[in-house]
Amino acid sequence: MVNNDRPEHRTRPELRTQASFPAFKAVGEKPKGPLEKALSFLADVRAGEAPGVLLLTANVFLLLFAYYLLKTAREALILAEGGAYIKAYSAAGQAALLMLLVPVYGYIGAKVDRVKLLTGLTGFFASHLLLFSFFGTQGYQEGVAFYIWVGIFNVFVISQIWAFANDIYTEAQGKRLFPMIGVGSSLGAWLGAEAAAQLVGGFSLTPYQLQLFAAAILAVCALVTVVVNRIETKRATPEMAAHATDKLAGPGGFELIFKSRYLTWIALLTVLLNVVNSTGEFLLGQVVTEQAKAIAGADVAAQKQFIGQFYGRFFGIVNLLGFLFQTFAVSRIFAFLGVRNAVYVLPSIALMSYSVLAVAPILGVVRIAKTLENATDYSLQNTVKQALYLPTSREAKYKAKAAIDTFFMRFGDVLQAGIVKMGAELSFSLPAFAWLNVALTILWLGIASRLSAEHRRMGF
Repeated sequence: MVNNDRPEHRTRPELRTQASFPAFKAVGEKPKGPLEKALSFLADVRAGEAPGVLLLTANVFLLLFAYYLLKTAREALILAEGGAYIKAYSAAGQAALLMLLVPVYGYIGAKVDRVKLLTGLTGFFASHLLLFSFFGTQGYQEGVAFYIWVGIFNVFVISQIWAFANDIYTEAQGKRLFPMIGVGSSLGAWLGAEAAAQLVGGFSLTPYQLQLFAAAILAVCALVTVVVNRIETKRATPEMAAHATDKLAGPGGFELIFKSRYLTWIALLTVLLNVVNSTGEFLLGQVVTEQAKAIAGADVAAQKQFIGQFYGRFFGIVNLLGFLFQTFAVSRIFAFLGVRNAVYVLPSIALMSYSVLAVAPILGVVRIAKTLENATDYSLQNTVKQALYLPTSREAKYKAKAAIDTFFMRFGDVLQAGIVKMGAELSFSLPAFAWLNVALTILWLGIASRLSAEHRRMGF
Protein backbone atom coordinates (compact mmCIF):
# COMPACT_ATOMS: atom_id res chain seq x y z
CA MET A 1 0.00 0.00 0.00
CA VAL A 2 1.52 3.30 -1.10
CA ASN A 3 0.89 6.43 0.92
CA ASN A 4 -0.41 9.02 -1.55
CA ASP A 5 -0.16 11.78 1.07
CA ARG A 6 3.64 11.84 0.76
CA PRO A 7 4.73 14.72 -1.51
CA GLU A 8 7.41 13.86 -4.06
CA HIS A 9 9.80 16.53 -2.76
CA ARG A 10 9.79 14.87 0.68
CA THR A 11 10.48 11.37 -0.65
CA ARG A 12 13.14 12.24 -3.21
CA PRO A 13 16.09 9.89 -2.55
CA GLU A 14 19.58 11.12 -1.78
CA LEU A 15 22.22 9.68 -4.09
CA ARG A 16 25.32 8.50 -2.33
CA THR A 17 28.35 6.29 -2.76
CA GLN A 18 28.67 2.88 -1.15
CA ALA A 19 31.10 4.13 1.52
CA SER A 20 30.35 2.78 4.98
CA PHE A 21 29.07 4.91 7.86
CA PRO A 22 29.79 7.69 8.61
CA ALA A 23 31.54 8.80 5.38
CA PHE A 24 28.67 9.35 2.90
CA LYS A 25 28.92 11.63 -0.12
CA ALA A 26 26.12 12.74 -2.46
CA VAL A 27 26.57 13.52 -6.16
CA GLY A 28 27.29 17.23 -6.56
CA GLU A 29 27.42 17.74 -2.79
CA LYS A 30 29.32 20.72 -1.42
CA PRO A 31 32.37 19.84 0.70
CA LYS A 32 31.77 19.52 4.42
CA GLY A 33 33.19 22.10 6.77
CA PRO A 34 35.07 21.22 9.98
CA LEU A 35 31.84 21.19 12.00
CA GLU A 36 30.04 18.79 9.65
CA LYS A 37 33.10 16.53 9.61
CA ALA A 38 33.18 16.44 13.41
CA LEU A 39 29.46 15.69 13.64
CA SER A 40 29.76 12.91 11.07
CA PHE A 41 31.12 10.67 13.82
CA LEU A 42 27.66 10.84 15.39
CA ALA A 43 25.45 10.94 12.29
CA ASP A 44 25.62 11.54 8.54
CA VAL A 45 25.53 15.37 8.72
CA ARG A 46 26.10 16.95 5.32
CA ALA A 47 27.29 20.34 4.10
CA GLY A 48 25.18 23.23 5.41
CA GLU A 49 23.15 21.10 7.82
CA ALA A 50 25.27 21.62 10.95
CA PRO A 51 23.88 24.95 12.28
CA GLY A 52 20.23 23.90 12.13
CA VAL A 53 20.67 20.37 13.43
CA LEU A 54 22.96 21.54 16.25
CA LEU A 55 20.47 24.15 17.41
CA LEU A 56 17.60 21.67 17.17
CA THR A 57 19.70 19.20 19.15
CA ALA A 58 20.34 21.93 21.74
CA ASN A 59 16.62 22.69 21.90
CA VAL A 60 15.74 19.06 22.59
CA PHE A 61 18.58 18.97 25.14
CA LEU A 62 17.15 21.94 27.04
CA LEU A 63 13.61 20.55 26.99
CA LEU A 64 14.73 17.20 28.40
CA PHE A 65 16.96 18.93 30.95
CA ALA A 66 13.98 20.95 32.16
CA TYR A 67 11.72 17.90 32.11
CA TYR A 68 14.03 15.93 34.40
CA LEU A 69 14.17 18.77 36.88
CA LEU A 70 10.38 18.70 36.88
CA LYS A 71 10.23 14.90 36.94
CA THR A 72 12.37 14.79 40.07
CA ALA A 73 10.16 17.43 41.70
CA ARG A 74 7.09 15.50 40.61
CA GLU A 75 8.23 12.21 42.15
CA ALA A 76 9.01 13.87 45.49
CA LEU A 77 5.60 15.54 45.62
CA ILE A 78 3.36 12.73 44.38
CA LEU A 79 4.97 9.84 46.29
CA ALA A 80 5.30 11.72 49.59
CA GLU A 81 1.81 13.25 49.43
CA GLY A 82 -0.05 10.31 47.93
CA GLY A 83 2.06 7.18 47.42
CA ALA A 84 2.58 4.90 44.42
CA TYR A 85 -1.11 3.95 44.10
CA ILE A 86 -2.26 7.58 43.92
CA LYS A 87 0.49 8.20 41.37
CA ALA A 88 -0.91 5.43 39.16
CA TYR A 89 -4.51 6.64 39.44
CA SER A 90 -3.57 10.24 38.54
CA ALA A 91 -2.94 9.19 34.94
CA ALA A 92 -6.70 9.08 34.34
CA GLY A 93 -6.84 12.84 34.86
CA GLN A 94 -4.20 13.34 32.18
CA ALA A 95 -6.13 11.34 29.59
CA ALA A 96 -9.37 13.20 30.37
CA LEU A 97 -7.74 16.59 29.90
CA LEU A 98 -5.98 15.52 26.72
CA MET A 99 -9.31 14.54 25.15
CA LEU A 100 -10.08 18.28 25.31
CA LEU A 101 -6.62 19.69 24.58
CA VAL A 102 -5.81 17.71 21.41
CA PRO A 103 -8.75 19.08 19.35
CA VAL A 104 -8.08 22.60 20.66
CA TYR A 105 -4.43 22.29 19.62
CA GLY A 106 -5.48 21.14 16.13
CA TYR A 107 -7.87 24.09 15.85
CA ILE A 108 -5.13 26.57 16.80
CA GLY A 109 -2.77 24.89 14.31
CA ALA A 110 -5.23 25.75 11.54
CA LYS A 111 -5.06 29.45 12.49
CA VAL A 112 -1.32 30.14 12.95
CA ASP A 113 1.95 29.07 11.35
CA ARG A 114 4.24 26.48 12.92
CA VAL A 115 6.62 28.82 14.77
CA LYS A 116 3.76 30.67 16.47
CA LEU A 117 2.13 27.35 17.30
CA LEU A 118 5.27 25.95 18.93
CA THR A 119 6.42 29.07 20.78
CA GLY A 120 2.90 29.71 22.02
CA LEU A 121 2.70 26.15 23.35
CA THR A 122 6.04 26.49 25.16
CA GLY A 123 5.09 29.83 26.72
CA PHE A 124 1.73 28.40 27.80
CA PHE A 125 3.43 25.71 29.89
CA ALA A 126 6.16 28.02 31.22
CA SER A 127 3.56 30.36 32.70
CA HIS A 128 2.01 27.47 34.63
CA LEU A 129 5.29 26.71 36.37
CA LEU A 130 5.29 30.16 37.92
CA LEU A 131 1.85 29.45 39.36
CA PHE A 132 2.83 26.03 40.70
CA SER A 133 5.88 27.48 42.41
CA PHE A 134 3.87 30.28 44.00
CA PHE A 135 1.08 28.11 45.36
CA GLY A 136 3.49 25.39 46.49
CA THR A 137 5.50 27.83 48.60
CA GLN A 138 2.22 28.99 50.16
CA GLY A 139 1.66 25.51 51.58
CA TYR A 140 -0.85 24.09 49.10
CA GLN A 141 -0.59 20.36 48.39
CA GLU A 142 -0.19 20.06 44.62
CA GLY A 143 1.28 16.58 44.16
CA VAL A 144 -1.60 15.15 42.12
CA ALA A 145 -2.21 18.34 40.09
CA PHE A 146 1.49 18.73 39.31
CA TYR A 147 1.81 15.06 38.38
CA ILE A 148 -1.01 15.45 35.86
CA TRP A 149 0.49 18.68 34.51
CA VAL A 150 4.01 17.24 34.05
CA GLY A 151 2.59 14.26 32.18
CA ILE A 152 0.79 16.56 29.75
CA PHE A 153 3.77 18.91 29.40
CA ASN A 154 6.17 16.07 28.66
CA VAL A 155 4.18 14.44 25.89
CA PHE A 156 2.86 17.63 24.30
CA VAL A 157 5.87 19.94 24.13
CA ILE A 158 8.53 17.34 23.37
CA SER A 159 6.27 15.59 20.85
CA GLN A 160 5.72 18.79 18.90
CA ILE A 161 9.41 19.68 18.75
CA TRP A 162 9.93 16.32 17.05
CA ALA A 163 6.96 17.10 14.77
CA PHE A 164 8.80 20.31 13.87
CA ALA A 165 11.89 18.24 13.01
CA ASN A 166 9.73 15.96 10.86
CA ASP A 167 8.40 19.04 9.07
CA ILE A 168 11.67 20.81 8.30
CA TYR A 169 13.51 17.71 7.04
CA THR A 170 12.75 15.34 4.18
CA GLU A 171 12.39 11.63 4.87
CA ALA A 172 15.95 10.91 3.78
CA GLN A 173 17.31 13.74 5.94
CA GLY A 174 15.28 12.57 8.91
CA LYS A 175 16.70 9.05 8.79
CA ARG A 176 20.20 10.54 8.78
CA LEU A 177 19.76 13.36 11.29
CA PHE A 178 17.28 12.06 13.86
CA PRO A 179 19.93 9.97 15.64
CA MET A 180 21.94 13.20 16.04
CA ILE A 181 18.95 15.09 17.46
CA GLY A 182 18.34 12.13 19.75
CA VAL A 183 21.78 12.68 21.26
CA GLY A 184 20.51 16.02 22.57
CA SER A 185 17.50 14.24 24.06
CA SER A 186 19.59 11.61 25.84
CA LEU A 187 22.24 14.08 26.98
CA GLY A 188 19.62 16.50 28.32
CA ALA A 189 17.86 13.71 30.19
CA TRP A 190 21.13 12.48 31.72
CA LEU A 191 22.48 15.88 32.75
CA GLY A 192 19.04 17.06 33.86
CA ALA A 193 18.73 14.08 36.19
CA GLU A 194 22.27 14.58 37.50
CA ALA A 195 21.61 18.28 38.04
CA ALA A 196 18.36 17.50 39.86
CA ALA A 197 20.15 15.10 42.20
CA GLN A 198 22.80 17.73 42.98
CA LEU A 199 20.30 20.57 43.39
CA VAL A 200 18.12 18.51 45.73
CA GLY A 201 20.86 16.68 47.61
CA GLY A 202 23.72 19.18 47.57
CA PHE A 203 21.93 22.51 47.58
CA SER A 204 18.66 21.39 49.23
CA LEU A 205 16.51 23.02 46.57
CA THR A 206 12.80 22.43 47.00
CA PRO A 207 10.52 21.15 44.21
CA TYR A 208 9.14 24.68 43.92
CA GLN A 209 12.58 26.15 43.18
CA LEU A 210 13.13 23.48 40.52
CA GLN A 211 9.89 24.65 38.90
CA LEU A 212 11.21 28.21 38.55
CA PHE A 213 14.49 26.95 37.10
CA ALA A 214 12.61 24.93 34.47
CA ALA A 215 10.40 27.89 33.53
CA ALA A 216 13.50 29.95 32.64
CA ILE A 217 14.80 27.11 30.46
CA LEU A 218 11.51 26.92 28.56
CA ALA A 219 11.78 30.61 27.70
CA VAL A 220 15.17 29.91 26.09
CA CYS A 221 13.69 26.94 24.18
CA ALA A 222 11.05 29.16 22.60
CA LEU A 223 13.76 31.51 21.33
CA VAL A 224 15.83 28.64 19.90
CA THR A 225 12.79 27.36 18.00
CA VAL A 226 12.43 30.73 16.26
CA VAL A 227 16.11 30.73 15.25
CA VAL A 228 15.99 27.14 13.90
CA ASN A 229 12.90 27.94 11.87
CA ARG A 230 14.65 30.91 10.23
CA ILE A 231 17.82 28.94 9.46
CA GLU A 232 16.07 25.92 7.95
CA THR A 233 13.55 28.00 6.00
CA LYS A 234 16.39 30.01 4.45
CA ARG A 235 18.38 26.97 3.27
CA ALA A 236 15.45 24.69 2.32
CA THR A 237 14.12 23.96 -1.14
CA PRO A 238 11.18 26.18 -2.22
CA GLU A 239 8.69 23.35 -1.54
CA MET A 240 9.99 22.78 2.00
CA ALA A 241 10.37 26.51 2.74
CA ALA A 242 6.71 27.09 1.90
CA HIS A 243 5.71 25.08 4.99
CA ALA A 244 7.12 27.78 7.29
CA THR A 245 4.01 29.92 6.83
CA ASP A 246 1.52 27.19 5.89
CA LYS A 247 -1.24 26.44 8.35
CA LEU A 248 -2.44 22.93 9.06
CA ALA A 249 -5.45 21.74 7.06
CA GLY A 250 -7.60 18.65 6.75
CA PRO A 251 -9.25 16.48 9.42
CA GLY A 252 -8.35 16.37 13.10
CA GLY A 253 -5.77 14.15 14.72
CA PHE A 254 -8.14 11.41 15.90
CA GLU A 255 -9.84 11.21 12.49
CA LEU A 256 -6.46 10.89 10.74
CA ILE A 257 -5.51 8.02 13.02
CA PHE A 258 -8.66 6.00 12.48
CA LYS A 259 -8.48 6.48 8.69
CA SER A 260 -4.94 5.08 8.44
CA ARG A 261 -3.97 1.51 9.34
CA TYR A 262 -0.37 2.64 9.75
CA LEU A 263 -1.23 5.39 12.25
CA THR A 264 -3.62 3.05 14.05
CA TRP A 265 -0.84 0.51 14.63
CA ILE A 266 1.44 3.29 15.91
CA ALA A 267 -1.32 4.33 18.33
CA LEU A 268 -1.84 0.76 19.57
CA LEU A 269 1.91 0.27 19.97
CA THR A 270 2.09 3.50 21.99
CA VAL A 271 -0.73 2.39 24.29
CA LEU A 272 0.79 -1.00 25.00
CA LEU A 273 4.33 0.33 25.41
CA ASN A 274 3.10 2.78 28.01
CA VAL A 275 1.04 0.16 29.87
CA VAL A 276 4.10 -2.02 30.24
CA ASN A 277 6.46 0.83 31.14
CA SER A 278 4.04 2.46 33.60
CA THR A 279 3.43 -0.84 35.37
CA GLY A 280 7.17 -1.17 35.73
CA GLU A 281 7.35 2.36 37.13
CA PHE A 282 4.61 1.42 39.62
CA LEU A 283 6.65 -1.57 40.77
CA LEU A 284 9.70 0.62 41.28
CA GLY A 285 7.72 3.38 43.00
CA GLN A 286 6.10 0.94 45.39
CA VAL A 287 9.45 -0.53 46.43
CA VAL A 288 11.05 2.91 46.83
CA THR A 289 8.14 4.22 48.91
CA GLU A 290 8.35 1.25 51.26
CA GLN A 291 12.09 1.81 51.62
CA ALA A 292 11.58 5.53 52.35
CA LYS A 293 9.06 4.75 55.09
CA ALA A 294 11.34 2.14 56.59
CA ILE A 295 14.22 4.62 56.78
CA ALA A 296 12.42 7.90 57.61
CA GLY A 297 9.44 6.61 59.55
CA ALA A 298 6.61 9.15 59.79
CA ASP A 299 8.81 12.14 58.84
CA VAL A 300 7.22 13.22 55.52
CA ALA A 301 9.95 15.79 54.77
CA ALA A 302 12.63 13.12 55.19
CA GLN A 303 10.65 10.77 52.95
CA LYS A 304 10.55 13.44 50.25
CA GLN A 305 14.28 13.98 50.57
CA PHE A 306 15.04 10.23 50.30
CA ILE A 307 12.73 9.77 47.32
CA GLY A 308 14.09 12.85 45.57
CA GLN A 309 17.69 11.72 46.01
CA PHE A 310 16.92 8.14 44.92
CA TYR A 311 15.13 9.21 41.77
CA GLY A 312 17.73 11.83 40.96
CA ARG A 313 20.45 9.15 41.04
CA PHE A 314 18.26 6.59 39.28
CA PHE A 315 17.38 8.98 36.45
CA GLY A 316 21.05 9.93 36.20
CA ILE A 317 22.20 6.35 35.67
CA VAL A 318 19.36 5.60 33.26
CA ASN A 319 20.10 8.64 31.18
CA LEU A 320 23.87 8.15 31.17
CA LEU A 321 23.28 4.74 29.60
CA GLY A 322 20.67 6.24 27.31
CA PHE A 323 23.13 8.89 26.18
CA LEU A 324 25.82 6.27 25.47
CA PHE A 325 23.34 4.12 23.54
CA GLN A 326 22.11 7.12 21.56
CA THR A 327 25.60 8.44 20.78
CA PHE A 328 27.36 5.24 19.82
CA ALA A 329 24.66 2.71 18.92
CA VAL A 330 21.43 4.20 17.53
CA SER A 331 22.75 5.50 14.20
CA ARG A 332 24.53 2.16 13.65
CA ILE A 333 21.37 0.21 14.53
CA PHE A 334 19.38 2.36 12.09
CA ALA A 335 21.93 1.66 9.37
CA PHE A 336 22.05 -2.08 10.15
CA LEU A 337 18.44 -2.94 11.06
CA GLY A 338 16.44 -0.04 9.65
CA VAL A 339 13.48 1.60 11.36
CA ARG A 340 10.98 -1.24 11.02
CA ASN A 341 13.28 -3.91 12.48
CA ALA A 342 14.44 -1.67 15.33
CA VAL A 343 10.87 -1.68 16.75
CA TYR A 344 11.55 -5.19 18.11
CA VAL A 345 14.52 -4.26 20.31
CA LEU A 346 12.78 -2.68 23.33
CA PRO A 347 9.99 -5.27 23.73
CA SER A 348 12.61 -8.02 23.61
CA ILE A 349 14.51 -6.33 26.46
CA ALA A 350 11.28 -5.78 28.42
CA LEU A 351 10.33 -9.44 28.06
CA MET A 352 13.64 -10.49 29.54
CA SER A 353 13.53 -7.88 32.34
CA TYR A 354 10.04 -8.66 33.64
CA SER A 355 10.66 -12.39 33.47
CA VAL A 356 13.55 -11.84 35.89
CA LEU A 357 11.49 -9.47 38.09
CA ALA A 358 8.76 -12.06 38.44
CA VAL A 359 11.28 -14.34 40.12
CA ALA A 360 13.27 -11.77 42.16
CA PRO A 361 11.15 -8.64 42.97
CA ILE A 362 13.66 -6.83 45.22
CA LEU A 363 14.84 -3.23 45.02
CA GLY A 364 18.23 -3.97 43.48
CA VAL A 365 16.77 -6.20 40.77
CA VAL A 366 13.89 -3.80 40.02
CA ARG A 367 16.36 -0.93 39.71
CA ILE A 368 18.65 -2.80 37.29
CA ALA A 369 15.76 -4.04 35.12
CA LYS A 370 14.12 -0.63 34.89
CA THR A 371 17.49 1.01 34.21
CA LEU A 372 18.09 -1.16 31.13
CA GLU A 373 14.51 -0.85 29.91
CA ASN A 374 14.30 2.92 30.37
CA ALA A 375 17.74 3.58 28.87
CA THR A 376 16.73 1.77 25.69
CA ASP A 377 13.33 3.46 25.68
CA TYR A 378 14.82 6.96 25.98
CA SER A 379 17.43 6.38 23.27
CA LEU A 380 16.73 3.85 20.53
CA GLN A 381 12.97 3.51 21.02
CA ASN A 382 12.48 7.27 21.18
CA THR A 383 14.33 7.77 17.88
CA VAL A 384 12.42 4.90 16.25
CA LYS A 385 9.14 6.40 17.43
CA GLN A 386 9.96 9.77 15.84
CA ALA A 387 11.22 8.21 12.59
CA LEU A 388 7.97 6.27 12.16
CA TYR A 389 6.27 9.56 11.22
CA LEU A 390 8.68 10.39 8.38
CA PRO A 391 6.52 8.71 5.69
CA THR A 392 3.30 10.41 6.85
CA SER A 393 1.58 13.61 5.69
CA ARG A 394 2.36 17.00 7.24
CA GLU A 395 -1.00 17.09 9.04
CA ALA A 396 -0.31 13.66 10.49
CA LYS A 397 3.08 14.83 11.75
CA TYR A 398 1.46 17.54 13.89
CA LYS A 399 -2.16 16.54 14.52
CA ALA A 400 -2.06 12.74 14.57
CA LYS A 401 1.30 12.73 16.31
CA ALA A 402 -0.05 15.08 18.97
CA ALA A 403 -3.01 12.77 19.57
CA ILE A 404 -0.88 9.61 19.68
CA ASP A 405 1.92 11.06 21.82
CA THR A 406 -0.54 12.61 24.26
CA PHE A 407 -3.96 10.97 24.49
CA PHE A 408 -3.01 7.45 23.42
CA MET A 409 0.09 7.48 25.58
CA ARG A 410 -1.92 8.61 28.60
CA PHE A 411 -4.71 6.19 27.73
CA GLY A 412 -2.06 3.55 28.30
CA ASP A 413 -1.60 5.07 31.75
CA VAL A 414 -5.35 4.80 32.35
CA LEU A 415 -5.27 1.12 31.47
CA GLN A 416 -2.29 0.72 33.78
CA ALA A 417 -4.23 2.47 36.55
CA GLY A 418 -6.99 -0.06 36.02
CA ILE A 419 -4.42 -2.83 36.32
CA VAL A 420 -3.18 -1.33 39.60
CA LYS A 421 -6.72 -1.04 40.94
CA MET A 422 -7.51 -4.61 39.96
CA GLY A 423 -4.26 -5.78 41.53
CA ALA A 424 -5.00 -3.90 44.76
CA GLU A 425 -8.47 -5.44 45.02
CA LEU A 426 -7.13 -8.92 44.31
CA SER A 427 -4.10 -8.38 46.61
CA PHE A 428 -1.59 -8.91 43.79
CA SER A 429 1.99 -9.35 44.89
CA LEU A 430 4.84 -7.66 43.02
CA PRO A 431 5.66 -10.94 41.16
CA ALA A 432 2.04 -11.10 39.98
CA PHE A 433 2.33 -7.64 38.43
CA ALA A 434 5.61 -8.69 36.80
CA TRP A 435 4.06 -11.83 35.24
CA LEU A 436 1.22 -9.71 33.88
CA ASN A 437 3.81 -7.47 32.23
CA VAL A 438 5.39 -10.54 30.63
CA ALA A 439 2.09 -11.38 28.98
CA LEU A 440 1.58 -7.78 27.82
CA THR A 441 5.08 -7.67 26.35
CA ILE A 442 4.35 -10.72 24.21
CA LEU A 443 1.30 -8.87 22.84
CA TRP A 444 3.53 -5.83 22.29
CA LEU A 445 5.83 -7.91 20.09
CA GLY A 446 2.83 -9.00 18.02
CA ILE A 447 1.75 -5.39 17.42
CA ALA A 448 5.31 -4.44 16.51
CA SER A 449 5.23 -7.15 13.86
CA ARG A 450 2.04 -5.73 12.29
CA LEU A 451 3.44 -2.18 12.34
CA SER A 452 6.66 -3.35 10.71
CA ALA A 453 4.69 -5.06 7.94
CA GLU A 454 2.58 -1.93 7.35
CA HIS A 455 5.75 0.19 7.21
CA ARG A 456 7.09 -2.12 4.50
CA ARG A 457 3.84 -1.90 2.48
CA MET A 458 4.14 1.91 2.44
CA GLY A 459 7.26 1.54 0.31
CA PHE A 460 9.54 3.46 2.71
